[in-house]
Amino acid sequence: MRLALDAMGGDFAPHEVVLGAVAARDLLPGDEIILVGDEAAIRNELAAAKASEDRLKIVHASQQVGMAESPVEAIRKKPDSSMRRAMELMAKGQADAVISAGNTGAFVAAAHMVVKRLPGIRRPGIAVVFPTSRGPVVLMDVGANVDCRAGHLLQYGLMAELYARKIVGIEKPRVGLLSVGEEDEKGNDLIRQTHELLEKAPVHFCGNAEGRDIFNGRFDVVVCDGFVGNIVLKCVEGLAESVFHAMHQSFKGMEPAILSKVAPVLTELQRRLDAEEYGGAPLMGVEGIVIICHGNSKARAIANACKAAETYARKQVNRMVVEAVAQTGGTDA
Repeated sequence: MRLALDAMGGDFAPHEVVLGAVAARDLLPGDEIILVGDEAAIRNELAAAKASEDRLKIVHASQQVGMAESPVEAIRKKPDSSMRRAMELMAKGQADAVISAGNTGAFVAAAHMVVKRLPGIRRPGIAVVFPTSRGPVVLMDVGANVDCRAGHLLQYGLMAELYARKIVGIEKPRVGLLSVGEEDEKGNDLIRQTHELLEKAPVHFCGNAEGRDIFNGRFDVVVCDGFVGNIVLKCVEGLAESVFHAMHQSFKGMEPAILSKVAPVLTELQRRLDAEEYGGAPLMGVEGIVIICHGNSKARAIANACKAAETYARKQVNRMVVEAVAQTGGTDA
């Protein structure tokens, strides 16, 4: 498998991306890693890491997309950006997957502009895994499509259920629709229309999910539009950071003997809730494999994103997405 990495994307690029590529090469002995970006900068990072270029290919790109740039404008005005060049490699059949920790909006825009949607898919969506204390939960969409119709949310339910089953390993995912109440009649017109569609869909639909249900174990998959999903994602990230910061501050005043007993528990909790274990979130519904990493991803997250892309391909998720959508008759609702 050929994995194209946007070497210039992310808060710690190209350093952490290159280290992640080297780690991924060792984890995936049958794969080729393509680093797309400033060739001189990439070679300098490889030299600093004393890493060989075995199964590492470099494709030079003279431009890069900044984290704060306007997504569509950046992709249009920077045709030689590392992000766009990586996406074009996949569109031309020279790569099987593209991975970036850069500007998420620009990465999604590049996918829309350069690669095709899967047959029957109306809007691609981003599926993210929340590693909760009660097990992983897949939330979709978290920002690819902020203006949705019921048919879009139905397809998100189908795709997220497949992702939870085939990639996360949940045998029979319980699917919920994010709303303001668990009763069937709760929510706006979009939610009520989507509820009717999901009740007839070939998934284990368990009704409406409230915000707290994302973490209490009632659902394995939660469906929402990208506007709501992105707000949920950012709130969860902010809350987690705040809670762990408060815990660390509280521990500073503890007796060393007590702290020595508490520290391993906190370390294990952080490990269980570490999103870097999943590497990145797939943009589902496009031809090929597109993995979106968090902007602050380090080498471990990049390497795990490469593993996720390889698993995604091996499990033939795209083929099953097309089949699942075909079963619904391609609703225009």
